[in-house]
Amino acid sequence: MMRLHVGFLAAVGLLVAAACASTAAAEDDEAVRPKINLFYRWLEDWSALADPRARTELLDRLKYIPLPFDDPKSYVSLGLTARERFELNDAALFGIAGNKSDSYLLDRLQWHVDVRPNARWQIFIEFEDVRAPGKAVITPVDENPLDLRLAFITYVDSFWGGTLKARVGRQEMAFDLQRFVSVRDGPNVRQAYDAAWLDWEQREWRFIGFWSMPVQYRHEHFFDDFSSEHFQYGGVRAERKNVGPGDLSAYYSRFILDNTRFLDARGDERRNNFDIRYAGARSGFDWDLEAMGQVGDIGGKSIRAWAVGSRSGYTIANVAWAPRLGLQIDAASGDHKAGDNTLGTFNPLFPNGYYFTLAGYTGYVNLIHLKPSLTVKPIAKLALMVAAGLEWRETTADAVYVQPNMPHRRRQAAHEPPGSARMLPRGAGTTAAAPKIGSGRDAARLGRGGTGTGP
Repeated sequence: MMRLHVGFLAAVGLLVAAACASTAAAEDDEAVRPKINLFYRWLEDWSALADPRARTELLDRLKYIPLPFDDPKSYVSLGLTARERFELNDAALFGIAGNKSDSYLLDRLQWHVDVRPNARWQIFIEFEDVRAPGKAVITPVDENPLDLRLAFITYVDSFWGGTLKARVGRQEMAFDLQRFVSVRDGPNVRQAYDAAWLDWEQREWRFIGFWSMPVQYRHEHFFDDFSSEHFQYGGVRAERKNVGPGDLSAYYSRFILDNTRFLDARGDERRNNFDIRYAGARSGFDWDLEAMGQVGDIGGKSIRAWAVGSRSGYTIANVAWAPRLGLQIDAASGDHKAGDNTLGTFNPLFPNGYYFTLAGYTGYVNLIHLKPSLTVKPIAKLALMVAAGLEWRETTADAVYVQPNMPHRRRQAAHEPPGSARMLPRGAGTTAAAPKIGSGRDAARLGRGGTGTGP
């Protein structure tokens, strides 16, 4: 397997070189030549290469392989994506429980086949090999050796004066700034969903309905990822552009997870999530405001939780380097009283691991976060930011939560009631001596990026 992996990495050089050359060519002829979308490869459209004059790069014959139909929109495209990241942590998990410093490489390799029978249909399949060489404690968000990443069918057509899009299979989905629903691009293993997705758009309006069984990641064997009816997520969403100086969106979603456990509750988790967001810009000001409320039940207890997020700023456009003064404010509820009949711990659902900082330590749980910033642009395509992030717990009665949203507190004292100490999934120790995950269900709790831990 190591030899196969090295072979894939060797191929990266060729495709990265081709990507850079393609980008340069795109600057010369943007109206004709498409660009590589490194975030969503399945959104790329290489039908422009049906014109032989546009095939100017070395690997264009792999980006556009015509099918035997008299249709320039009918083709097969091959692609590869690689991400290498080095991380050094001096005090992992805030230095508690005897954790030592750790340095390691995060290695993500993905390759795909994109089949377009015509302009309306798409069949997309992607595989991945994701590893973390040298990392002491491995979780499902760190490694996923040789597995199916995406496999879905899409249909697009005109309907009722708008555009209808339907997608079925293992796919990606993300909303807004990906505070609560994301592809989890921050950590090494991205989040996918075995889902059915329906989308209708007409001018300023967009309506979405979806239901999914989120993929749960394991890293012990090849092709061992899975989804289950015990873990489901779905909802409906509406978006409206040009509401005043910004865009407005709102959605309702239902989160279902069986047999989960929090510091002060355990059982089958059922959450109803209500989210609203307004984002826009005017006269140098920009803003992105979002709030989510959660109600439901778990193990006979009621759930009452909330979170808010705000990113705003002001750009002085007529000054050199166009400085932007920014302010980010985030908060999420924790559980204020152990042993009562209400769980106040917010569940961030499927957050982007690097929303707060690229270091990606804290989760969107029991948190108050304040970050002033200054951004300048010395040249058109370069932005530099300096910022200071300040964080507090929303309540000291609940834990500090770290990625992927696991609770960590001091060890339980003899006088403390059960449930007041930090809890970890069975077998998921916090030191290098215990790098394994105990079971598939434990892997689901860690891999999904939610707050519940395994039984």
